[in-house]
Amino acid sequence: MQTFTFDDALALSPILITSLSALAVMLAIAAGRNHTRTFILSVIGLNLALLSMLAALSVPPKLFMELLWLDRFSYFYCTLILVATLACVTLCHAYMGERQQDRGFPGNREEIYLLLLLAAVGGMVLVSAQHLASLFIGLELLSVPVYGMVAYAFFNRRSLEAGIKYMVLSAAGSAFLLFGMALLYADLGQMDFYGIGQHLAQTNSLLARLGLGLMLVGLGFKLSLVPFHLWTADVYEGAPAPVAAFLATASKVAVFAVLLRLLQWIPGATEGALGILLGLIAAASILVGNLAALMQNNLKRLLGFSSIAHFGYLLIALIAGSGMAVEAVGVYLATYVMTTLGAFGVITLMSTPYSGRDADALYEYRGLFWRRPWLTVVLTVMMLSLAGIPLTTGFIGKFYVIASGVESKQWWLLATLIIGSGIAVFYYLRVMVALYLVEPNLKRHDAPLHWGTHAGGIMLLIVTLLAFILGVYPQPLLDLVQAGALAG
Repeated sequence: MQTFTFDDALALSPILITSLSALAVMLAIAAGRNHTRTFILSVIGLNLALLSMLAALSVPPKLFMELLWLDRFSYFYCTLILVATLACVTLCHAYMGERQQDRGFPGNREEIYLLLLLAAVGGMVLVSAQHLASLFIGLELLSVPVYGMVAYAFFNRRSLEAGIKYMVLSAAGSAFLLFGMALLYADLGQMDFYGIGQHLAQTNSLLARLGLGLMLVGLGFKLSLVPFHLWTADVYEGAPAPVAAFLATASKVAVFAVLLRLLQWIPGATEGALGILLGLIAAASILVGNLAALMQNNLKRLLGFSSIAHFGYLLIALIAGSGMAVEAVGVYLATYVMTTLGAFGVITLMSTPYSGRDADALYEYRGLFWRRPWLTVVLTVMMLSLAGIPLTTGFIGKFYVIASGVESKQWWLLATLIIGSGIAVFYYLRVMVALYLVEPNLKRHDAPLHWGTHAGGIMLLIVTLLAFILGVYPQPLLDLVQAGALAG
């Protein structure tokens, strides 16, 4: 039996501190409801977890209880998850508002912070997983709190509907995942990723390959890849804006990171029939996601469908499997998280104080520049970055994905990426054009919400500056990603 050492404590410190923060928030809620106190406790806990990453990095890569592989790869994605969660907590505080004169969120506001922290712990366990048991535990710990968060606006019919849809389809995805794990274990007698990879390399068993395929189906549901994507737009539209931001960023980053680790540790996993299947899923996700986004008049639904396309792009780097593929995935996910948080952050600040439904219809953003110019600048930069326009971080991410595709000679997938990107430019530009339209009798002044002085507004300004700075000078981001390269 493994003894728990000081090095183990240091290596696990980000996960432990986030777990203790969730416990502290739960006890604080039990002691007495106070929205601001709960928010401050959550922010302090997440910042301490981020600071503890420095101590964790001083420890050599460590296998903990044969379940978690704690290395620079897991710490890089843990950092992404913590940053995304911190941003979503900040947006939640702005979104919920203070209940004054029937303004602000009408229900209990404290529990959403607890759910966010628990989901963040699940995501961190997931990206550190190197065993089927820890993979499943992390995935469920990530998913179950999100069910409650999606349906958190219980007085909104769309929110309840989205919560039920996500729960049912996520449960279906988990069933596929478990069945795949059962087939792998029945055939190979192994549950750790390395052991599975070694046995598959020796036996090339059809039953084990089928099990791996079923696991990919289960993870495909969580990533909303085509044809497992039908829940995405409805859930994004119904969920409160900060929750949709978490679902689009931290949740998907965690699932994609564990998929990358799993396939990297299984030699030849992206070759043969499985490689062809992944290629078809990637092409379908790119084309279906972009074509569906083209027809949307709701900003949340548009971002939901475009996220399907973005993870289709990422699959190209995953299929490449070697060379700069791991680096390309890290760069793309970092830039995607940044820009998606910015886009959903604008929707959140447009929707506060909460008044029945989010301001997500495209017509509500018509002429926004003349009312709230700073928010318009933020959303414009985010749309340019998502479209992959040069001088934004989105261009750097897409460049790396294309480079990894060229390196592995995935020409037909690269052609699909170029076609999909061309379609995407049109609907992102359509959003930007709407922002600057002039309407008759429009008052040209910024709304008196002083959004830039609040934590949510400051966070958006930081994201916007990073999107520009890292787009012009990406070297710090590239160094960070290279440091977090997958260790065997």
